[in-house]
Amino acid sequence: MAKSFISFQRKSRHQAASFKFRETSDLLNDFLVDLNQMNKDNLDDLTKYSGIFKRKRFVEYIILMTEELKLDPVVVHHAVELLQRFMVKHIADMLATIPIEGATANEAPIYEVFVHLKEKLPLIIFSCVQLASKYLLHQPMIEAPTAVQVPHSLGLRVSKQTLLESELMVFKGLEYRLNVLNPLTYVEVILEVLVHNEPSVPVEHLYPISHHVLLCITLDKAAIFESLLRFTTQCSSPSREQREKFVKVTEDRMLLGAGVIAAATYVSCIRKMQQVVGELSHLTGISRRSIMDLALVILGHITGTISEM
Repeated sequence: MAKSFISFQRKSRHQAASFKFRETSDLLNDFLVDLNQMNKDNLDDLTKYSGIFKRKRFVEYIILMTEELKLDPVVVHHAVELLQRFMVKHIADMLATIPIEGATANEAPIYEVFVHLKEKLPLIIFSCVQLASKYLLHQPMIEAPTAVQVPHSLGLRVSKQTLLESELMVFKGLEYRLNVLNPLTYVEVILEVLVHNEPSVPVEHLYPISHHVLLCITLDKAAIFESLLRFTTQCSSPSREQREKFVKVTEDRMLLGAGVIAAATYVSCIRKMQQVVGELSHLTGISRRSIMDLALVILGHITGTISEM
């Protein structure tokens, strides 16, 4: 069946504000409405660099660090968001220091900026992991000896002072704001609303499975959304215009949260999938078809059957 981007069109702001939460508590109701609005605001402010620092190699590095530090996987999702936000601003700030005359006459200054950045990147990633673990208060604090040992185990020979300076640099670059929203927040809140509205849905089983599904997506997001783009356009080589329009889909946290839960439902209790997808559509304002398309692509990647779709 031919697909189109129309299925990913979100409801208007007026419609988004009129969600029906039925038995959901007022506090949870307000929280989900706020999350939806923040998601819309984020989609309106996307730049050409959106998602560039969420690629597989960066995520692998973050996962490796969190495992070495024995931190909860939730740190992975938060650290990825901190890295993305910091790096975009940091690169812009660094390029702004290059005189226009020098940049136009000679590319050497720009090249030097990126060489220097490449050398610092592993340490910047580690600083994002540290800051994410400190922001999530239920995480154990990283002791100084451990904080030095982990970079050493990854081939980074740095001192405690260097680690501290790097962390402070990233913290300043983030303008001292660590309260970024990550996709796990959307998954968890949607699940909370879901269990209020449909007590028969086995949320206790969906919760851990959703965590694993989201981690798989975070690790291989580019490949999954490339498959989704081809699946929805029925085109093996989407045009530049199609790719540009699709950026909002790749960064839509509400869609991602709904797709994760739908895929987890298939794994946990397939007979409940249609019911859950219907409720997810009702809660988020995203069409059933969009949620199902994403869930199918996710499942295809996880099971290795994407080529058969």
